[in-house]
Amino acid sequence: MNLKKLFGDRGFWTTSIRLAIPIALQSLLTSSFHLVDTMMVSRLGDVTLSAVGMAGQWSWLFNLVLQGLCAGLSVFVAQYWGVRNMKGIRASVGLGFLTGLAASIGFQTVALLAPRWVVGLFNQDPQVLEIGVRYLKIICWTYPAVLLTNLLSTALRNTEQVQLPMFVSFFTTIANALLNYGLIFGKLGMPELGVEGAAIASCISAWAGPVLIVIFSIRARNALAGPVWELFAFDRKLVKEFYIKAFPVILNQTLWAIGILNINRIFGNMGYEYYAGITVYKTFGDMTYAFFGGMGNACVIMVGKSVGQGKIRRTVEDAIRFTILIPLSGLLIGGILILLRHPLVAIFAAGDNLSALTLQTAVGVTVVCGLEVAFRNIPYTQVVGVFRAGGDTLAPMFFDLGCLWLVALPSAWLCANVFHLPFLAVVAAAYLGEDLPKAICCLIHFRSKKWIKPVTPEGRAGLEEYLQRSN
Repeated sequence: MNLKKLFGDRGFWTTSIRLAIPIALQSLLTSSFHLVDTMMVSRLGDVTLSAVGMAGQWSWLFNLVLQGLCAGLSVFVAQYWGVRNMKGIRASVGLGFLTGLAASIGFQTVALLAPRWVVGLFNQDPQVLEIGVRYLKIICWTYPAVLLTNLLSTALRNTEQVQLPMFVSFFTTIANALLNYGLIFGKLGMPELGVEGAAIASCISAWAGPVLIVIFSIRARNALAGPVWELFAFDRKLVKEFYIKAFPVILNQTLWAIGILNINRIFGNMGYEYYAGITVYKTFGDMTYAFFGGMGNACVIMVGKSVGQGKIRRTVEDAIRFTILIPLSGLLIGGILILLRHPLVAIFAAGDNLSALTLQTAVGVTVVCGLEVAFRNIPYTQVVGVFRAGGDTLAPMFFDLGCLWLVALPSAWLCANVFHLPFLAVVAAAYLGEDLPKAICCLIHFRSKKWIKPVTPEGRAGLEEYLQRSN
């Protein structure tokens, strides 16, 4: 297939842009939610910023588990949407909710009963522990709300209804900013609560999300609007197929997140100022991933829908397009990050509450990650956007976990604890050690087309016809 034919498809551009822009805006708003938290908490100093970042790792781990659940759910919703099976969509959402509820209860219980252990995984500084515990015991009440918001947004996006999650994210981001300002610093007639105020603000705005999605879904009569009993009308066949597809993704995300937590422990134990610096970078660095998130989710929707309909040739063509576009975009965005590194970090320097080492670390990490982002987006596109949408959730698990646990984690540990290399060298070893070998594995698997595994009868028939024609 020549490049003109590949990228001259007007239908591809129309659909991908229509889907990607609202999803990217939602991701940007979600990242802004965390940006506001970090910017305001940074006014309280290095120790508080580091403590909140470390306590937030438990929430981040929970979010990664949810992402695994939602990725598994996407396989079913996108393919069922291709054949307009609304009951199948709602039953899948209900099954996902019951699974996620168990995870939410487990994470919240640990956060409430053993918060000092959680924060202590990353740093044993008494001040960091004390502040982190106070923050974690409040922020854990957002977990059920985050579960609901993620599941409902996933269902809406994969049925091509991308505007509602975007508008809800806009509202909750604005609410979070105002509540943060009021409750942290005692403004707008609110009490001055410091770090507890940041956690309370996040709780209130987080719970507004699912409430608004449910209200507007009922009014709009979208794919979520239906009898409540349909959410739990799943049969044994769906349960079996759901967990066969979803369990590898959930296990993948959970074990991958635990691996990243161990890498973050290595970072944190090198000094809380280093960890504060990487927290600063992640705040605005994550915002750049809004674009990749938008394109990645558009890939999931388009590839999954085509697989469900049995349009396998279209599936392969769209997958190739995203495989080229997203990493190339990473080169551009990574370059912009590097060029703007000083003004971006300077946003957090107001008030002289952060040390010079924290700010220097943030600048250095921006350069390392800006150079590396294109490599990261090759496996990201394949694992998150192509393979899972195609129905293959097992092979990506081996790629993700093998490269992280067998290469990246040992490399980071050796660089930090045996060779005693500088912090930025440890960061580079961790990220490149994971992404370079994973990119190679993913591209080989992509070419094999063994990732196309439909869950609908139409999809299976289409795949059989495609394979016969290919032979």
